[in-house]
Amino acid sequence: MLPKYHFFLGIIFVTIFYFIFRTNFFYLSVILLSTVLIDVDHVFYFFLLKKDLNPFHAYEWYIERCKRVQKLSKEQRKKLYTGFYIFHGLEILIILFLLGNFFPLFFFVFVGFSFHMILDIPDEIIKKGTIEKISLVYNYNRFKKITN
Repeated sequence: MLPKYHFFLGIIFVTIFYFIFRTNFFYLSVILLSTVLIDVDHVFYFFLLKKDLNPFHAYEWYIERCKRVQKLSKEQRKKLYTGFYIFHGLEILIILFLLGNFFPLFFFVFVGFSFHMILDIPDEIIKKGTIEKISLVYNYNRFKKITN
């Protein structure tokens, strides 16, 4: 899912979150930013893969890549490895949740990351037929199988 959709849905989410929990503006901002900025790991992956530090090039590369991938059959998409994204996984959510018990800021990052992941899962299933970003361990093992 593109960042603009995460941002738009994030605004709706933090609005609902505010009316339910009456959270202050700072923490609502943390949730909204976390909902979108989790995707910085896509830029990290691009940097490592292409040795190009320009985030605009990364965005253009991903847009072009998504267009090419969508032209493939669902079976071909299932076999395609899309990358290792360090912030997309249950392991990170668990760490953020645990840190949130000691530092409230991390709890709100956890909420934003969780919302992002909740949006990504159906998007991945519909577009690709897999859920690579659910676990770092699963993603890493899948990468090892493809590269061996």
